[in-house]
Amino acid sequence: MRTALRYAALALIAALPLSAQAHKTWLLPSDTVLSSETAWITVDAAVSNDLYYFNHVSLRLDALNVAAPDGSAVSPQNAHTGRLRSVFDLELTAPGTYRIALANSGLFASWEEGGEPKRWRGRAEDFAAQVPPGADKLQVTQAQNRIETFVTLGRPSRENIAPAPQGLSLEFVGHPNDLMVGDTAEFRLLLDGAPAAGVDVEMVNGGTRYRDAQQEIKLRTGENGAFAVTWPSAGMYWLEASVSDDKATIAPATQRRASYVATLEVLP
Repeated sequence: MRTALRYAALALIAALPLSAQAHKTWLLPSDTVLSSETAWITVDAAVSNDLYYFNHVSLRLDALNVAAPDGSAVSPQNAHTGRLRSVFDLELTAPGTYRIALANSGLFASWEEGGEPKRWRGRAEDFAAQVPPGADKLQVTQAQNRIETFVTLGRPSRENIAPAPQGLSLEFVGHPNDLMVGDTAEFRLLLDGAPAAGVDVEMVNGGTRYRDAQQEIKLRTGENGAFAVTWPSAGMYWLEASVSDDKATIAPATQRRASYVATLEVLP
């Protein structure tokens, strides 16, 4: 039951334009750059109205994947999912950059039954049991999303910051843990490993609870998926992009909606 609810929640999030949502999904590490030989960090995960304030619902951790600098899996510790946020600890024992990600792909279906609209969201393997065969006016969309952040212990490494091969992902021309106020950072947005051109990208610094305006940075990718930003201030930035196309990879979906979210810290 919990697994089904998790897929339903993530499919719903991915099925809507993130920029149009009042709620934002995020992972927030307690630190992103550490200099000791070993260290502990805590990571919050939530869906909220105000950036990095857990005031809506928790983000489930079932699809959590943490990769060490060499790509090996790191097990989260002391994980807990409450009403408003999830939280877990990570022990960093090897120098380099760690990737913390929630990635998922599910289905969203709509149809009519006796003239009444019906909807279902969940895992592809549950589709046949939940959606009637030959349903009237059936439309099925694949919801594919990735939410991630990066943490570096000691010297930054690049072995596991490469873009994901499927869905929407980000290529860092520089390094995600080497962002400074006043510097210009360059990125490339990729869809299934290919440049995603003409896609709107939104960035927002945290602390929106205490501002009259969101102060969004809005950009659009070029033909090669590239975009750049000159950081105006320090803080934890929420970066978001989403696309829709007809390149679904899970049957019987005919449409796909892919979304990407990252938390990036910009230092003074």
